[in-house]
Parts: sequence; structure tokens; C-alpha cells
Amino acid sequence: QVQLVESGGGLVQAGGSLRLSCAASGSIFNINAMGWYRQAPGKQRELVAVITRGGTTTYVESVKGRFTISRDNAKNTVYLQMNSLKPEDTAVYYCNAVPYSAASWGQGTQVTVSS
Repeated sequence: QVQLVESGGGLVQAGGSLRLSCAASGSIFNINAMGWYRQAPGKQRELVAVITRGGTTTYVESVKGRFTISRDNAKNTVYLQMNSLKPEDTAVYYCNAVPYSAASWGQGTQVTVSS
């Protein structure tokens, strides 16, 4: 079972940028789709970005044009570049396969955007 460790979160002002990383303990090459999820306080976890093994990406409408997901299969790492951040992007961000593996959830990384 692949274990995932997220990093790169922090406190940033609105309009700023962050780059999140997700390091896998094993190979992600055979995982067709990897995604970034987020969970804001009092809300359900939502899937915000997906990348397939072939590099096709999809995004939830609220982050389109601002977030970019990428993956490096050789490094077993998935990234999320977040630009033009908004206070409503504040959440704990997680990566996982799509559909997710319940046993692979990591601790997540906190992103806080101040207005």
C-alpha cells in the first residue's frame, strides 16, 4: 500500500502562491489517476485537481486557471502549484489516488490564505 506525505503548505496573503508536494513511499506509475483533495473547516473533503498517468488534467471550477497539478513518476511525486490564492482556498490539502484509497490518506498540509 502506497503511503503519501504532503508538504509545502503555509500561511500566505491573498493573491500569493504556494507549491504543494506529495511524496509516495512506492511507485505511482501504475496508479492511473492521482488527485489533490482539500477539506475546509466544517466542510466535506473535495477533489480539486486530477492528473492521469498520461498527463491529462481536470480541475474543479473554483480553481481552474489558478491551480496546476503535475506528476513526476520517476520521483513518485505529485505537485500542486497554486497561484492567485483566495481566502476560500484555506483548507487542509491531501493527495491520493482517484478514486481514493482509504488506507493511503496522509496527514495533509495546511494552507491558510489571509485576506
